[in-house]
Amino acid sequence: MWWNKGTSALTAAVVLALAPAGGAIAQGAPMTQQELADRAAIQDLLTRYYNNFGGGVESRVAEYYAEDGEMILGQNSYKGIEAIKGAYAAVPADAPQRKSFTLNILISNMLVTVRGNTATARLVFTETTTEKQGDPPKLLIQGREFNHLVKRNGRWLITKRQIMGPNGVPEGWKD
Repeated sequence: MWWNKGTSALTAAVVLALAPAGGAIAQGAPMTQQELADRAAIQDLLTRYYNNFGGGVESRVAEYYAEDGEMILGQNSYKGIEAIKGAYAAVPADAPQRKSFTLNILISNMLVTVRGNTATARLVFTETTTEKQGDPPKLLIQGREFNHLVKRNGRWLITKRQIMGPNGVPEGWKD
């Protein structure tokens, strides 16, 4: 018979290769090429943002936030580019993020929803520090982030970024 273990493994591999990644299409209507491109651009924006931590992200805030953007950290809200820069500059010099040899922030479980020229993105972040070269990394904190984004002049920018603890969602949040 033509159907055997080798054939079924090959068939399964082909089916998996053709299946939509992350269930994005399985959840609703197929995405357009523009929606896929926008989703990729948003993922890239957030990944680049996190890759600049420890490397002067405060000086590059305007590359990621809209002019009227807002960052909410706990009970504190920072509105506008200068206020957000100030929030980063206010991190004490003796904070683990500043005094460590390295700070790495891992992002995962990103979920991006595009609606024309607006979008939402949520993710989990895990901060690790290494005190000195050769030391193993230490887990500093883990939390969740919720973003509202807008596409202006062909660029995606954060209009609101809310950083929370390891569970829960902001009041009224909708993916």
